[in-house]
Amino acid sequence: MIISRTPLRISFAGGGSDLPSYYKENGGAVLSTTIDKYIYIAVHRYFYPNQSLIKYSQTELVGSNDEIQHPLFRECMQLLDVQGIDISSMADVPAGTGLGSSSAFTVSLLNVLNAYKKKAVSAEYLASTACHIEIERLGDPIGKQDQYAAAYGGLNFIRFNTDGAVDVEKVIMDVAVKKQLENSLFMYYTGTTHSARAILTEQNKEMQNISKRQVMGRMVEMAYELKNVLESGNIDDFGRVLHEGWLLKKSISSGISNLVIDELYSAGLVAGALGGKLLGAGGAGFVLFYVPQEKQTYFKRQMSQYAELPFRFENYGSKIIYMNE
Repeated sequence: MIISRTPLRISFAGGGSDLPSYYKENGGAVLSTTIDKYIYIAVHRYFYPNQSLIKYSQTELVGSNDEIQHPLFRECMQLLDVQGIDISSMADVPAGTGLGSSSAFTVSLLNVLNAYKKKAVSAEYLASTACHIEIERLGDPIGKQDQYAAAYGGLNFIRFNTDGAVDVEKVIMDVAVKKQLENSLFMYYTGTTHSARAILTEQNKEMQNISKRQVMGRMVEMAYELKNVLESGNIDDFGRVLHEGWLLKKSISSGISNLVIDELYSAGLVAGALGGKLLGAGGAGFVLFYVPQEKQTYFKRQMSQYAELPFRFENYGSKIIYMNE
């Protein structure tokens, strides 16, 4: 038995600039961190060597990798030529909630399958190969930030270069200030999930619009601003920048927000948050708030009707956490 564990992420600024429709001409950048919510994948040799048993929300018993219906299992197992296994996945948080679970799943799957083949692989390999699987082999209209966040882990500033290369830079900040930031962030569930495909497809089309590209350019500038805010230690500016970024993000595509999200966000501001944003592509999932320490007791009391998901920062990316030969 071999088990991989891969963290989910929250993205603070620059989301959308990791789409090829934008970064290939302009370059992009995001600021994000992984959190202590995970995807787990366990693999074991199957009793019947000419079959594979694949368990997720459904169960598949197949005689060859070509027969696998789940696209990520199929593509990863084909790419690595792994057969005759019993493999299953688990997650702390449902898919479609804006925490990068699909790409974390792909990274975790690549990690555990390589370990099964007795290969140790780098974070760069996991991230770039996950991008290859999702974007090139499957044609998903997604960007690259989630794969790199999941593979590398931690609080990172990630740049997307016009030639397709990706640079991951750790954000260096005072330990006490980082803990203060962690304690000032609150996440609430909207109660719904979604597939990001439709929203990201529309967003890719919107990048042909000059005014929308200018909005995205400002969002990239804000990723740099947030990085400077963290490094300087003046983190109450964090909420202000999050708020401006959320207003800009909503202007890019009509599917990013809705009445439920707007109501939850407005309630958070009234309760004392300095700013926040919806996580992920839009339409559903979790709303993140920045709340200064002196307002947190009142904020939590006022927001008690909503479903909070407590979390901590995770400093590490995808890991093999168990291996029994």
